[in-house]
Amino acid sequence: MRHGQIMDWPLSTSSILRRAAKVFPDGTVTAQLPDGRRHRYSYSDALQRAARLAKALQRDLGIKPGDRVATLAWNTHRHFEAYFAITGIGAICHTLNPRYALEQLEYIVDHAGDVAILADSSFVKLVQGISSAGSQLKHIILLTDADGMPPDAPDGAICYERLIAGSADGFDWPELDDQAAAILCYTSGTTGDPKGALSSHRSLVMHALCTIAAAPAHFLEREKILAVVPLFHVNAWGLPFSTPITGTSLVLPGSNLDGKSLFDLMDQEEVTSAWGVPTIWLGLLAEMRQRNRKPKALHQMVVGGAAPPGSLIDAFEADFGIEVTHGWGMTEMGPVGTLNTQSPSKATESKDAYLELKTKQGRPLYGVEMRILDEAGDPLPHDGKNSGELQVRGAAVIKEYYKNAAITEEAFTADGWFKTGDIATIDSAGNMNIVDRAKDMIKSGGEWISSIEVENAAMGHPAIAECCVIGVSHPHWQERPLLLAVLCEGQEVASESIKSLIAERVAKIAIPDEVIFVDGLPHTATGKVSKRHLRETYKDYFLSDR
Repeated sequence: MRHGQIMDWPLSTSSILRRAAKVFPDGTVTAQLPDGRRHRYSYSDALQRAARLAKALQRDLGIKPGDRVATLAWNTHRHFEAYFAITGIGAICHTLNPRYALEQLEYIVDHAGDVAILADSSFVKLVQGISSAGSQLKHIILLTDADGMPPDAPDGAICYERLIAGSADGFDWPELDDQAAAILCYTSGTTGDPKGALSSHRSLVMHALCTIAAAPAHFLEREKILAVVPLFHVNAWGLPFSTPITGTSLVLPGSNLDGKSLFDLMDQEEVTSAWGVPTIWLGLLAEMRQRNRKPKALHQMVVGGAAPPGSLIDAFEADFGIEVTHGWGMTEMGPVGTLNTQSPSKATESKDAYLELKTKQGRPLYGVEMRILDEAGDPLPHDGKNSGELQVRGAAVIKEYYKNAAITEEAFTADGWFKTGDIATIDSAGNMNIVDRAKDMIKSGGEWISSIEVENAAMGHPAIAECCVIGVSHPHWQERPLLLAVLCEGQEVASESIKSLIAERVAKIAIPDEVIFVDGLPHTATGKVSKRHLRETYKDYFLSDR
């Protein structure tokens, strides 16, 4: 084979911020601080501070290429700097999810072999628990200034601002092999211990470029994107890299993610695009309805992490003129796999047909391939009707789990495809639609029921704020669907009213046997409803006399 005569120029994370500092002087990063103030600076300022941190990590703390350096922080400017400083010296940025239980964090830090951790001062108790568990942590850096250092900081904890103040300006960023490891993220571990997905510099850059190509209207120099999806959760869907590539300004909300706080931040910062999970957008929608308006510049948003009901999409688009893009992906995919960007002509179709299309997960990004297989392992046609196990491969998809050969063997096919665990259809235009997680499908009387389909139907009821459908053991039917619903504030409704609405949209067998009204639903560390927890709680519901 003859190779092309092209320079071997590495695709590295630091090259992104270095270019942004030069060619996008008006691009900014704005962060909401815990005390109510906002920190705003240019990409050039961000590069300078990231360079100071990079130099301090190398010179003062002895961090070497390949070392794992953890972060435990909200979406702030310091966390943004850490992304580029850690990966820019060839070390591995290991993002920790503060919503995990202490036992999970202890396991993850030990399994990763982290030698240092950069943490928000608000997580000092978590850090103390992690550091006292016998892990190999050598350095604890608290992401604050001298005045913000907590009195109960662990012995030897380093103040972030003091650390970078000791470094002079200027840093010779090393040229790295773009196949070198850069960011390590662990899945939520809903079935066993969390599993690590290790991305390379090349995969992160490719993922960012492919996301930009799939949703170009979001990534313009004049736009401002609010990253509600956390930096600690699969790289905030790649936004720390895609925004500086295009010069798009980035807004970071910190820890206040309630509807009022997000509305005020969007309104005052003139945010044009916002990315986050459905549970967050339900709170924002309630705030918008209360004020009877949207944040003044907001005109588009991306919803992912869980399937948004059609009623949510319809409310944002029809009532407030905000275009909603449904996205899907996984930690193992870097994470974005699809974006549902449709031609404007589709909006002229009937409302029901349009919403049905919009609730699909959409078409794969360039660099992602998908297939669906039946139970025998044979490929199924892409006709939008046949459903099967969804498998993927691509430029940002992992090929193995970090230090976990046993799980790797289970999760990948012999020909190298990753088993997502989702049941899906794919139509002739390439639109993928998740029918359900394989483990969440309900088998009743020999027939399969999609819990997602029933949930979407129930969410069409105006009194329901959030709901979940689980399969519960039944003495005759093997399993039957049970609907747990959270009502909107001040609402009352009979369960038969909800079941009647569902009956208009799903097969008779899929209508839940009962509706239980609850004050709230349990969520996983990544914001999804914890169906495993609910299945355990209600496992004997139809078997007992109650």
